[in-house]
Amino acid sequence: MTTTAPVHPVDEVPPARQLAAFGLQHVLAMYAGAVAVPLIVGGAMKLSPADLAYLITADLLVCGIATLIQCIGFWRFGVRLPIMQGCTFAAVSPMVLIGTTGGGLPAIYGSVIVAGLAIVLLAPVFGRLLRFFPPLVTGTVILIIGISLLPVAGNWVAGGVGAKDFGEPRNIALAAFVLAVVLGVQRFAPAFLSRIAVLTGIVVGLVVAVLFEFTDFGGVGDADWVGISTPFHFGAPTFEASAIISMLVVALVTMTETTGDLIAVGELTGRKVEPRSLSDGLRADGLSTVLGGVFNTFPYTAYAQNVGLVGMTRVRSRWVVATAGGVLVLLGLLPKLGAVVAAIPAPVLGGAGLVMFGTVAASGLRTLTQVDFKGNHNLTVVAVSVAVGMLPVGVPTIYEKFPDWFQTVMNSGISAGCLTAIVLNLLFNHLPAKERSVPAADPARSATEAVGLPGGGAEQGVDKSREEVV
Repeated sequence: MTTTAPVHPVDEVPPARQLAAFGLQHVLAMYAGAVAVPLIVGGAMKLSPADLAYLITADLLVCGIATLIQCIGFWRFGVRLPIMQGCTFAAVSPMVLIGTTGGGLPAIYGSVIVAGLAIVLLAPVFGRLLRFFPPLVTGTVILIIGISLLPVAGNWVAGGVGAKDFGEPRNIALAAFVLAVVLGVQRFAPAFLSRIAVLTGIVVGLVVAVLFEFTDFGGVGDADWVGISTPFHFGAPTFEASAIISMLVVALVTMTETTGDLIAVGELTGRKVEPRSLSDGLRADGLSTVLGGVFNTFPYTAYAQNVGLVGMTRVRSRWVVATAGGVLVLLGLLPKLGAVVAAIPAPVLGGAGLVMFGTVAASGLRTLTQVDFKGNHNLTVVAVSVAVGMLPVGVPTIYEKFPDWFQTVMNSGISAGCLTAIVLNLLFNHLPAKERSVPAADPARSATEAVGLPGGGAEQGVDKSREEVV
């Protein structure tokens, strides 16, 4: 008798009703972030409401296509893991600068297309750099991703940036209620319901929000039923050197962020990312970014909030996220559906976001448990990397006096922390170390190593008895 090989959880196809529920949960987790980029860029350029709505529907359409490419894949495009794709926030500042200094949307789209092509070409190079991402680096990066997302959830909890009632107790109470529902469902509900705890919390929270007049669906009636995004809707792209250079810097940042997200998902799903699959995932990012430039939207990257959702629900199937991509395509083609999802108030998303983003950070800590912190400088690597990664999160204006290219790299806590972790790991663990003239059985060195500190200052105990040292 022949036995069929067991299917990896990543490749399993759940029943249709579970696919729909799990997929919708992923859409709700990333929707606010997905539409924020076109809203910020379009608002800064003072576009009309009709053009803003067009940007949002185009963004949702390409988000869905990009997610399908990443999850299902074809040829050498797509990592084939449960990864949601969305517009990167790293490109917001450069795009606003390009759009408001005379170039307009055509100059933005020209630079986006060139950046996408560059990502496709550079993907194999990044794939070969995977050996510089041991658990020390990956755990640190995943931890930074989770912590850097928590302020986003905090803003949602308070009502959303720019809201007139920002910080009102009723907003925080609604978010706390949603958080309690999510935790209660996850702890006490049957297995299937516990896996859609976030979706359940959002639905229950939306019902409460409607009852207490947190939101209304007035915008749904004004939205069109069908909307088709056509190539180069805002005019043929123009290619300006300064715009292209700034977007190429963004491309390097997004490749670094995506690398961290792909490694995190690989850890969570039990299918570790190899150099070839990393290259395929980055290549899909590049293709999606090119499509973004053609179909009137922006650069794309993996979304970390959905990484947290994978870890929280333990649903590892890439077909679930592919279903979410299909839902996004529908939202992009049917603006009225998108208006319904957009009516979900920020505190509802904030309550769920606290769990998801915290899960990402906790996953980083779990990866760091594989690291040996005794008798080496690994603790320093983690400490400094997290500190550098949190600087732009805690003090957003810290680098505003620096050149634009430096701000593009360092204003992203994820890329700043990731680069720091890679450099410090090379410095402390790969470069030849100085020879120490310390006896092998030196008790002081043993004592410092026992508490996970680098061996140093051991000479203080050379002339002392063992009892004195202890």
